[in-house]
Amino acid sequence: MKELLKILRCLLLFPLSLVYGLIISIRNFCYENGILKSKQYNIPIISIGNLSVGGTGKTPHTEFLLKMLSHEFSVAVLSRGYKRKTKGFRLVETSNTHFESGDEPLQIKRKHPDSIVAVSESRTKGVEELLKLYPDLNLIILYDAFQHRKIKPVLQILLNNYNNPIAKDYLIPLVM
Repeated sequence: MKELLKILRCLLLFPLSLVYGLIISIRNFCYENGILKSKQYNIPIISIGNLSVGGTGKTPHTEFLLKMLSHEFSVAVLSRGYKRKTKGFRLVETSNTHFESGDEPLQIKRKHPDSIVAVSESRTKGVEELLKLYPDLNLIILYDAFQHRKIKPVLQILLNNYNNPIAKDYLIPLVM
C-alpha cells in the first residue's frame, strides 16, 4: 500500500515539478541575461541557503557566522520571517513571539540578544531599512536566501543535508 501511494504521488506531482522547474529556469535565464536585475550594495552581503527543503543547518550556520564575524564587523541578519503573521520590515526583539517574527529569526535573536536581527518579506527593502537605521552596519547575512536573486551577494553559502544527497532529491512539490 505504501508503494502504491508513493507511485500515485509521483504521477500526480511530477508534472507540477516540471512546471515549477520550467518557471525557475526562465527566471534564472532572465537574471543571468540582465532582463531582471540584481542589486548590489556598498557593504558585503552573505547569503545562506539550501537546495533541499528543511533540515540542512541554516540556523546554526547563521548563528556560527554571526558569532564569528561580529568581532570584526557590525553585522545584521535579515530573514523573511517565514510563517510570521506580521507584514513589512520589523526588527526582531527577544520579547517577540514567533507569530511576530518567525521561528528562526526569533531563535537567532534570543541566542544573540545584542545582535541586529530583522525580518522583511522584501529583502531589498529590508537591506535598505537596515542601512538607514544602522549607518555603521558593514555586513548583512541574508538567511534562507539562495533562491533570492534580487540582491547580488558577495558570498553565497549553500548547505546540504549529508544524509540526503541532492542527487536523490526532486523539485518541489515532488519532495520525497
